[in-house]
Amino acid sequence: MPLTRGGTVRSHDGGDPAELPDTSVSMPSRAIPQTGFGLEGAYELISSELLLDGAARLNLATFVTTWMPSVANQLMSETAQKNMIDKDEYPQTAEIEARCVRMLGALWNAPDHEQATGCSTTGSSEAAMLAGMALKWRWRAHRREAGKATDRPNLVMGANVQVCWEKFCRYWDVEPRLVPLEGERYHLGAEEAVEHCDENTIGVVAIIGSTFDGSYEPVKEIAAALDRLEHERGLDVPLHIDGASGGFVAPFLQPELEWDFRIDRVQSINASGHKYGLVYPGVGWVVWRDPQALPKELVFDVNYLGGHMPTFALNFSRPGSQVIAQYLMLVGLGVQGYTEVLQHTQDVALQISSGIEKLGSYRLLTDGSQLPVFAFALAPEVENYTVFDVSDRLRQSGWLVPAYTFPANLQDLSVLRIVVRSGMTHDMAGFLLEHLAHHTEFLESLDAPFPAPRPEYRKMFAH
Repeated sequence: MPLTRGGTVRSHDGGDPAELPDTSVSMPSRAIPQTGFGLEGAYELISSELLLDGAARLNLATFVTTWMPSVANQLMSETAQKNMIDKDEYPQTAEIEARCVRMLGALWNAPDHEQATGCSTTGSSEAAMLAGMALKWRWRAHRREAGKATDRPNLVMGANVQVCWEKFCRYWDVEPRLVPLEGERYHLGAEEAVEHCDENTIGVVAIIGSTFDGSYEPVKEIAAALDRLEHERGLDVPLHIDGASGGFVAPFLQPELEWDFRIDRVQSINASGHKYGLVYPGVGWVVWRDPQALPKELVFDVNYLGGHMPTFALNFSRPGSQVIAQYLMLVGLGVQGYTEVLQHTQDVALQISSGIEKLGSYRLLTDGSQLPVFAFALAPEVENYTVFDVSDRLRQSGWLVPAYTFPANLQDLSVLRIVVRSGMTHDMAGFLLEHLAHHTEFLESLDAPFPAPRPEYRKMFAH
């Protein structure tokens, strides 16, 4: 959860729960009021305050689902009180979680999906932590069996990984070996991954759907390079797939692409149900190819909620509604439905990227033909404005399009990125292109460069 700091103390005069809300009062921000506003009054005041938030459907920065059908809202409301961890009290919710794990094991081509082991999480960040712990525990056990030191584990990944992997390394005392990006290689390459591996490497993380540009990393090539490494040097380095975004896209839009458990070296996969799994936040999934891939000592068995239950999680109590909603979408849409929904999002992404390319002021890094996500930079001849200026102008029209710089060694590359999600229509895409063309025309008309804002005003987006 984000850390917050105290602000200016604001006072209020309380309120009568039986009366309409007094809109002249200030909302409390530092202490619980002695006299409440009443639930109806508080609702009105809070909902009014939330009008200051941006429109979720126009937020093209986030990967997180911002629209679900009304029946999903109804089912989630009906099941919000169910505690996901209490499997004895809510056995059918636990069964639904197990069904989802088996379905994802089959979707990701586990050798025997009935034996695939996994669990739901609050999102891909928790799922990544659990997968990373399994990698570290397995590596440590092998080292101890061989009588070797276990104090210097490292994890190899591209510098484009989501920040949750850097968190894992810091929290669990693992050296992050971030492979720099080079030239037009915007993600991890096979040879570069192997070059960073040694006997202390607990695993390599490959991404299906980079947050920076939507591209897929070459999982099959990375696995083949690691196979050669084992053959030549005897180093058996497992592969984890961060499918936070692409884990629910590639199986439907690129079913022939081999990135999952069809590759023997892939030991585990995580994905966000609340991204292209089409569920509101927060739900994620992590699946291991078989029980041997998950060390038993990481799984706890507790019985103080009324029955014995194995659990592997960083959280304990959490609502079961998101897991139930995931099952609703899986069985409600089926393979055909997911394919149609995701194909639509990709068609919209291609419509937008094609329109942007035609404007002439931009160059595409990706076009949305893998993940329905793409990044674009200014054309080389543009000098009077930056991608940050474009992002700021689009915000004036209600669109949240992030501008940011790439990581090492491409810090000089500044781009904009558009994420197309379910709920984005072709008409909305047309409006976006119209607004972008209008703002680009304004920026092109400048006689001199825009004054550079102070650095703090350019912190518009962080991965």
